[in-house]
Amino acid sequence: MSDSPSVNLISLGLGCSSHIPKKGKKLRISKFAKIATLALAFGLVAGTPAYAVDLQGSGASFPALLIEGCKAGFASNTSHTYVYASSSSGTGQANSDKSIGDFWMSDGAYTATTRRSTLVHVPLVAAPIAVLHNLPSKTQLQLSAATIAGIFGGTITRWNDPAIVADNNRTSVKVTYKLDANGNPRKDAKGDPIVLRTQNVTSHYTLPNQSIKVIYRSDSSGTSENFTNYLAKSAPSVWTKAKNKVFKDSFPGNINAIENLGRVVGAQSSSGVSQLAGKTSYSITYAEVNYATANKLKVAKLINPAGSAVSADSTGVSAFLASASQDANGFLTFDYATKEKGAYPLGIVSYLLADTSYPDKSRATAVKEFANYILSSKCAKDVGANLGFSVIDGDLLKKSLAQVAKIG
Repeated sequence: MSDSPSVNLISLGLGCSSHIPKKGKKLRISKFAKIATLALAFGLVAGTPAYAVDLQGSGASFPALLIEGCKAGFASNTSHTYVYASSSSGTGQANSDKSIGDFWMSDGAYTATTRRSTLVHVPLVAAPIAVLHNLPSKTQLQLSAATIAGIFGGTITRWNDPAIVADNNRTSVKVTYKLDANGNPRKDAKGDPIVLRTQNVTSHYTLPNQSIKVIYRSDSSGTSENFTNYLAKSAPSVWTKAKNKVFKDSFPGNINAIENLGRVVGAQSSSGVSQLAGKTSYSITYAEVNYATANKLKVAKLINPAGSAVSADSTGVSAFLASASQDANGFLTFDYATKEKGAYPLGIVSYLLADTSYPDKSRATAVKEFANYILSSKCAKDVGANLGFSVIDGDLLKKSLAQVAKIG
């Protein structure tokens, strides 16, 4: 069946004027003109191209800036349009349960019993979760997983705590990779990133004697799920609870304890926590790296298991994702213990949740085109690089495209 609806003018009684009786001919011709005009106005004529589809998406705030940034390019390349309602992974998952809209985004694999069996996961957007802070110094902060767990878990409460001091007065390894056209590390025959050189870097940072103001996501969030998973896997002796989409439900102590009141506070969405941190001196939070500049926040380096202090950028994320494994559902399992020297251990992937059985196949085709465009260099590289996102390529891209092919 053609994607373009067409109208047979004969079937509507709109044949040539020779078939119209002379009596009432003027009226019949006028009627013909009006109906033909309507047919043209609604594109109901044979030979027109496939009609445009207006897609509706919702879910995670993590990929929102990239999705919004690629909207114009998608429209000009496909003639389709979309609107994306950025909120949280929890909202995206709930909307997918009820088939509200056409596609949904989630920063964590959706495995709840309410998940529809026809949903497919597509690793669509990759980027770092950044640890953002509002310290006055120009020196770049660097933190280990155990220290971050202590800060967000409430056991490290002042900026000049010995653990923070130790993290920032040390010698670490800086890694430079051989990069491909997408800015990702090239890989050798074994699939390992190719290192061009390493160098030892010694840091010195005098930390202020100030209380740490912790700001966390209060809503159900895939960002929180990934962040708490990193803490639980990387510093299990400090972060003693399992990951959770709701930060306070993963908090290892009593988040409402007297010592935490007014010092550990929540806000909704990545933009919400970033805006609050920007207004709060000596604060710290976690969000996408692209929220730092707008809110005048600084981005901390993370000290990985290899002892390197790594920036929250696409190169470090790509090196980290190289160690991830993927199952038949498209779910990724991250290796937080990887010894890859340049790996940024808080790299995550945001999944597209799409249907394998759309009632309207034209919408299924448009969702496929959306997924392919977001993964393409026109979006992921040309737009995403300036926003701090990573380009999904190599084996992971092949796996993502295989998932896209299942949409229908």
